[in-house]
Amino acid sequence: MKNRFAFQPRYFLFWLVFFVVAKGAFLLYHFSKAAALPAGSIARIFGYGLRLDASATAYLSVLPFALFALGSALPARFFPQRLFKFYTAVLGVVVAVATVVDLDIYRAWGFRLDATPLQYLNSPDEMAASAGSAPLLLLTGILAGLLALGWWLYKKIVGPIPPLPAHFGRPRAVLAGVLYLALLIVPLRGGLQQIPINQSDVYFSTVPFANHAALNVPWNMANSALLTDNTGPNPYQFMADSAATRLVRQLYVPASAQPDTTRLLRTTRPNVLFVILESFTGKFVASTGGEPDVTPNLDSLARTGVLFNNIYAAGDRSQKGLVALLSGYPSQPATSIIKYPRKTEQLPHLCRSLEKVGYRSHYYYGGELSFANMKSYLVAAGYDAFTERADFPISQQNSKWGAQDHVLFDRVLQDLKTQPSPFFVTAFTLSSHEPFEIPIKHKFAGTDETALFRNSVYYADWALGRFLQTARQQPWWDNTLLVVVADHGHTLPGNDPNESVRKFRIPLVLAGGALRAKARGRVIDRIGSQTDLAATLLHQLQLPSAGYTWSHDLLRPLRQPFAFYCFTDGFGMVTPAGTVTYDNVPRRVIAQDSAVTGEQLRQGQAYEQVSFGEFMRK
Repeated sequence: MKNRFAFQPRYFLFWLVFFVVAKGAFLLYHFSKAAALPAGSIARIFGYGLRLDASATAYLSVLPFALFALGSALPARFFPQRLFKFYTAVLGVVVAVATVVDLDIYRAWGFRLDATPLQYLNSPDEMAASAGSAPLLLLTGILAGLLALGWWLYKKIVGPIPPLPAHFGRPRAVLAGVLYLALLIVPLRGGLQQIPINQSDVYFSTVPFANHAALNVPWNMANSALLTDNTGPNPYQFMADSAATRLVRQLYVPASAQPDTTRLLRTTRPNVLFVILESFTGKFVASTGGEPDVTPNLDSLARTGVLFNNIYAAGDRSQKGLVALLSGYPSQPATSIIKYPRKTEQLPHLCRSLEKVGYRSHYYYGGELSFANMKSYLVAAGYDAFTERADFPISQQNSKWGAQDHVLFDRVLQDLKTQPSPFFVTAFTLSSHEPFEIPIKHKFAGTDETALFRNSVYYADWALGRFLQTARQQPWWDNTLLVVVADHGHTLPGNDPNESVRKFRIPLVLAGGALRAKARGRVIDRIGSQTDLAATLLHQLQLPSAGYTWSHDLLRPLRQPFAFYCFTDGFGMVTPAGTVTYDNVPRRVIAQDSAVTGEQLRQGQAYEQVSFGEFMRK
């Protein structure tokens, strides 16, 4: 019979072994990445990760250890043995599900499971649609395997709790249980050092995947959730605030003291039709150096409009792209301002700026606006009307997300027949989002995820071309500025790392009947960001942009053009010299082009410090 007073150590060992097995499952699921690691990395992943695994184990053990100590004071028949099993079973299911979800989250998003999915709990259908491209049969099998293995490990390592030995008093038993409980403080903190363990303690490699693999999923989720309160000191404090502010101001110094007088428009009060394309990576757009024949309609529009072919997304999620485009506001590295209605209410917004001069507005989306808390942001922006999934007949909700793109564009065309001018209409597509369902025949061969994504982008472009063909014949077209831009890029094609600059490059085209003839066909290859579109548009409309402090007119060259972007948990800084990417957790450079200087890194750090500091104060 197992010793009663070995129960608590055995219980601790059970969870620790389970987490080590889960780490092995992660490495096997991402075998191609694991196989490419430098020699010795796998052993170091388990070795460095063991501290976080032990910390997570300690947190999960606190309640059972406390119950064990209290239960030792009770007669044997009242000992809560079933409660231990129930607690462990529930937590086992939760941890196993989180482990399996994390496997595909990392494949799709490039970071381990954290508190980010909590933003989507109020939109379960959209969450399910996002998982549409996941290998559900394989993941279900892994989940079943983990649950079965967990049950077997519990029986072998823990087993039933033996009764108190004869002549062993309850007070002594309680004391022994309390001592074990007190000892949990060591693994909880990750050791006896002054500062408790954090993510950076398990980061050991220059290869981000190796560091990510060492993390513990439940610990990472809890830590991320606790950090989202945005109280306390700025976590991205790299230098004195005065020095950081000075560096950021210098970034926005124009190349010339004279304002740019380039006029792209024939009028200062055109209609503005703002089309945001889901996941339209520049890697699929020929006019921005991407693959040919995937977006022929957008490429044709670029040839007859104004193409900005060196633009970078501010973040890597739709909600971050919306804020960057419509408010000219930068993304945050480990959260999103759109989660905080109190903060978003203080942001500037193109809708409000245009409303002041008589524009009427309408926002169109084929899915649910509540997804990722987008609706609170858009309502605060002051749109006059919204059209979303519930406003389309069931027969037209032909995608897991809602209405496909050609259905969305048809509704926009129908409504614009009676839309008062001048109008500010925003249409956000969805068909090029996972699970990449399209209602037309595939143009490109293949059934892998890249081929599905390529075909979905082709379909979205087809829907855009179909829309434009009819729109050009409408009476409102001649007085309309069309803005076509992506909400963010994508790791595909090429499975670029989460921090890759290729992932963030997106198209931006200005077109429509309101463009001056001399402006058509112009290509602007100056580096810029999504955040710069707001000021660029407002200046063309001869409207003030002072409130958009993070936005710069793309037609007025900066002394040093740049684009700053965020990923979890780090940033990239792009200039004509090249790109530097930085990981905030271990506080070190991930990659740096040869011509990039230390000053450029400091500029990126200053930008992150100042922008996040402002975000915290809102």
